[in-house]
Amino acid sequence: MSSANKGRKRVVFRLTAPEAKEVCISGSFNGWDNRKGFMKRKPGGFWEKIVMLPPGRYEYKFRVDGNWWLDPGNSQSCGNPFGGQNSVIEVTAPLPVARGKSRQVQARL
Repeated sequence: MSSANKGRKRVVFRLTAPEAKEVCISGSFNGWDNRKGFMKRKPGGFWEKIVMLPPGRYEYKFRVDGNWWLDPGNSQSCGNPFGGQNSVIEVTAPLPVARGKSRQVQARL
């Protein structure tokens, strides 16, 4: 992992919008700047954007062909200053791993 991404987690945002011409994601993690959040069209009618985020709470929305959308795959939301809602994601810190230990967790029966 590069030092620039240390402590950050890979977050994959996906939206199904097969008829859309352009989709971007804007939120508190990119200053609500649409130009920084263009998503890639993937086969099957969905759009995807991978973002490396440090732990924290983030508000966001999708912008689909100029219209704001909440994330239909995320039930967490909060009010915004414009009288609408924003989707919310919580990125948690990765658990520390002791030297010589693996991250594998085994279930006990």
